[in-house]
Amino acid sequence: MSVTQKVRLTCPLGRKHVELWGGAALAALGGVVIAMDPSHWASVVLGVLVIGGGLAVLWHGLRAKSPVLEIDDQDFCYIRGRYVVRVPFSEIGSYYLLPGRTRSLGLCDPTGRPKVFPSVEGRRAGRPYLPLTGLTSPAKVDAFMSTAGIPPRDRSLTSGS
Repeated sequence: MSVTQKVRLTCPLGRKHVELWGGAALAALGGVVIAMDPSHWASVVLGVLVIGGGLAVLWHGLRAKSPVLEIDDQDFCYIRGRYVVRVPFSEIGSYYLLPGRTRSLGLCDPTGRPKVFPSVEGRRAGRPYLPLTGLTSPAKVDAFMSTAGIPPRDRSLTSGS
């Protein structure tokens, strides 16, 4: 399990792209509304409101944080905004992917038990997985984890015997 350089996988976040493009389109539409009839107060007010809504959506899209998986020579790291999980390779035995609308990555210790992480939202409950995004390709995650030398869960349980 030696990786000589840092390898990074950024999960695509579709909502971020939709909000960026949608906010820009709304702001442009507001400009068009104002330009069509700048002499009437109602079109100016409507245009300013649409521009304000577009800028709010654009700002919200810029704030969205995509999950990032990183590996280097000593540990595995999951980053999502201010939430950071670092796990040394010696504590990881295998991984598994949870299917669904929002894919998730689970890590197991060398004995095969799932590791529990604090909740991403800062709640008190722990979770046995790290949330990714729905657009994350399982094949990309498999390739990323194989780069680190971490096997899928079903193969790791039989490899030791």
